[in-house]
Amino acid sequence: MGPTWLRLLLISVLALEGAVWSDGCWDEERVALLQLQHFLTDIDYSREGPDCCEWKWVECNITTRRVIQLSSLWGRLKIKDSNLFNASMFLPFEELKSLDLSGNDLVGCVENEGNDGQLSLINLEEIDLTVNLFNNSIMEELSGFSNLKSLKMRSNRLNGLVDLKELCALSHLETLDLSYNEVNRFVTSKELHVLSNVENLILDYTPLDINFLQSISILTSLKTLSLFGCALVGILPTHQGLCYLNNLEELSLNGNALGGAVAPCLGNLTSLRYLDISNNHFTGNIASTPLANLTTLQFLSLSNNQLQIPMSFRSFANHSDLKVLLADQNNMVAEPTAFQTWWPKFQLEIFSMSNCMIEEHGNLQLPNFLYFQHDLRDVDLSYCDFGGIRFPHWLLENNTRLEQLYMIDTSIVGPLFLPSHPSFNLKVFDISNNKIHHDIPRNFCSLFPHLEGLFMSKNDFKTDIPPCLGGLRRLQMLDLSHNDLFGEIPEELRMSSSLANLILSNNSLSGKIIPTVYHLIILLEELRLDGNKFEGEISYFSPISIKNLQVLDVSDNDISGELPTWLWDTISLKILDFSKNNFEGPITMQLCKLINLEFLDLSSNHLSGTIPSCSNLQRMRHVHLANNRLSGTLSNVIFKSSSLVTLDLSGNSFTGRIPNWISTLPTLSVLLLKENQFDGEFPLQLCKLQSLSILDFSHNKLFGHLPSCLSNLTLKPSEKSYVDSGGYEFDFFDDVMVDMGLTIYNLTGLMSVQRGYPFTYHEEDVLFSTKGATYTYKGNILDLLSAIDLSCNQLTGIILPGFGNLSEIRGLNLSHNNLAGPIPSTFSELKQIESLDLSYNNLSGRIPSELTEMTALEVFSVAHNNLSGPLPDRKNQFGTFDESNYEGNPLLCGPPLNKSCNGGDSPTAPNATSSEEEHGHIDMVDFYISFATSYAIIFLTTILVLYINPYWRRACFYFIEDRSIVCYFFIVDSLRQLPCFRRNI
Repeated sequence: MGPTWLRLLLISVLALEGAVWSDGCWDEERVALLQLQHFLTDIDYSREGPDCCEWKWVECNITTRRVIQLSSLWGRLKIKDSNLFNASMFLPFEELKSLDLSGNDLVGCVENEGNDGQLSLINLEEIDLTVNLFNNSIMEELSGFSNLKSLKMRSNRLNGLVDLKELCALSHLETLDLSYNEVNRFVTSKELHVLSNVENLILDYTPLDINFLQSISILTSLKTLSLFGCALVGILPTHQGLCYLNNLEELSLNGNALGGAVAPCLGNLTSLRYLDISNNHFTGNIASTPLANLTTLQFLSLSNNQLQIPMSFRSFANHSDLKVLLADQNNMVAEPTAFQTWWPKFQLEIFSMSNCMIEEHGNLQLPNFLYFQHDLRDVDLSYCDFGGIRFPHWLLENNTRLEQLYMIDTSIVGPLFLPSHPSFNLKVFDISNNKIHHDIPRNFCSLFPHLEGLFMSKNDFKTDIPPCLGGLRRLQMLDLSHNDLFGEIPEELRMSSSLANLILSNNSLSGKIIPTVYHLIILLEELRLDGNKFEGEISYFSPISIKNLQVLDVSDNDISGELPTWLWDTISLKILDFSKNNFEGPITMQLCKLINLEFLDLSSNHLSGTIPSCSNLQRMRHVHLANNRLSGTLSNVIFKSSSLVTLDLSGNSFTGRIPNWISTLPTLSVLLLKENQFDGEFPLQLCKLQSLSILDFSHNKLFGHLPSCLSNLTLKPSEKSYVDSGGYEFDFFDDVMVDMGLTIYNLTGLMSVQRGYPFTYHEEDVLFSTKGATYTYKGNILDLLSAIDLSCNQLTGIILPGFGNLSEIRGLNLSHNNLAGPIPSTFSELKQIESLDLSYNNLSGRIPSELTEMTALEVFSVAHNNLSGPLPDRKNQFGTFDESNYEGNPLLCGPPLNKSCNGGDSPTAPNATSSEEEHGHIDMVDFYISFATSYAIIFLTTILVLYINPYWRRACFYFIEDRSIVCYFFIVDSLRQLPCFRRNI
């Protein structure tokens, strides 16, 4: 009778209210939900069952069957025309408490009559407007939600000054998230009282003044405060503000510019469970900070500071609740041996101390407290030089729940010793870049049967690949590159159904490329077999379907034949590297089908024919076709990608003029066309390439003058090193953070501590000749390189003074041309230049003494020109240059040449007068003219004197007659002595 009576009473009440439900939810709410369905883009959401309370995005009260929550509408709500939020659409939901409209590009609100422009959902307690396009006006419009407890406005378009007075009506507000907006000023201390009841305040990436931390003490209810990336500069307040938030449980100051010692008053925050001060400039020894007294801490991040951390970590001996300890990139402090061993009260689940340095006169060691840990799930000890330790297999034996172990570049030596029993929970095992040698243990797979990621690259394993790796059913990523593995790829591994990324680069693996890659390219997302000894042809087979392959690198092998036809159907490809093989034949138009391609390297093969015109490859960033047998002109547009960074066509047989369409590539940074047969003048349009930093047109047939517009190039260093083809994120922190029940994790997701493994990338490298040799540039060095090489052409004219404006240039080669005129003294403005080659031209005049101001110059040559005069002073870099830098200029003098400029050291050296030292050598044309003029003046003067004075005239004639007679008889007497004259006498 009881239940029946209650059921009748409930029906009576509902009837009195005039409300009816059917199919599990109320009719008026069902009608409203059906209207909302018209705005949903997801067909699975818009075609649900009859009971609206069972719909994925609807939650109802289990008793009244009223709708209380609408969620999971991310990106599915598309309001026609205006994209305005209309609160009246939700008025039928009288008990609605939670509304999630995140990620829908809403730009504003519809004004509703009778509410003075304010929205009115009086029972609403939570609203999530994250990732929309709302501006500051939304703050006033939300004041109608009088019972609102949680407001999330993350990643909108709030800008300028945020006026919190408009939130005065939200007296029940407990959670406020205004992070990731375009705010440049925030509230003053006088306005903070509006938030006096707020318990959770998230202001990530909101610019704040350091005074904000001093005035925040008014928020006495605050339990969670996140100020990640708020541009806070200075030191923490020591006597007020932040230190008086006695109820604070979770605090993030990550990613600011805070420095100095950790404020002692932080010891007042005795309720603190979560503290993140990473990525700042804090200093001092942890042992003398209040952190040692915050024994309620569960999460502590000290990473990326300049803190001194005792190597024993004994400062945290009493932190019995501590679960997460992050101490990456700090300075470890050596301690006496007696301090090393202690029994911790805590059992960590996550510990990280990567990139740590030991202070002077110390040896970095594994913290001894790790021997007493039995609940670790994630450990990162990477990039710490532990001085040649053996692999710590006891970490795996003691911590059976361990899921991820990272020991990259930690100086592990010797063979790989493994635990005696299996680690069933281990997902990620990374011991890359160590000195582990011998074999990979044969019981490896049985000890770690559930691995998802295995990384053992850059060691010294000398073995074949264990076939059992193919039997690891969960293995997705395998990197065994840069070892000395030999033999073939085991069939078990080739048939693996779980692998997504396989990297076996730079080993000694061998075998026929087919059938090695047949199954791999069908299943994998990434396959790298470069730097091995695979051989054979790859073209004569036809895979069933290749849907997932994004990276294919078989470079530096001995693969032959034509480019495979199946390759052009792999439209998912982002990176394709077939360089340094023996491929031949043409590059067909089918290349244009690879619309997602970002990196193409077919260099150093025997490919021939022309390059197809693929203007549709809009994602292309790097093109390398160097050192082939390609020919023809480039008059047709080959690549018209607005993202193109590198174009390398060196070492082919291209002819004609350098095309103007290259100037339409706005992001082009590296342009290499050397060792071809291009002719014509330097194309002026290339001066429009403001992103250009490396230009090489050497060994062609270019003629004409150097264009003056070249001096307008900025040649600024730019990022050109990598192509990212995606990656893989292993679960890191998720389970642990959920178990700790941290509010800050629920609100922010802690993106700063998630680990995305940088796996599927491709490093760009460029061959460039400078400093008298050819180098391969890659990584950060490539990013910094800026250079021009126009050598070995037929360029004429002078070197314009404007070249001194190329202030960022590091290498300039104009050698082996027909350039004339002087060396511009403006070259002294090239403060970054390291190599300057002007040899084998027709340059004349002096070498400017100002060039000694080029203090970064390492290589300098002006050999084989027509330069003259004294050499610059032997100071700065010019003191390191020898005779070979100046040879082939006979009129140069001074050290280091064996020719003095004052004639004191060599009889053949011209005399240097003071005038000569000041003005340089005597011009030979002027010398001949002055000599002839002087001779004529002397001759005419003699004739005039003889004409005026008869005595001298007669004496002169007598002297000439007497000398003539003497000469006559001397000649006759001499001729008589000859045999032929004797016979005739």
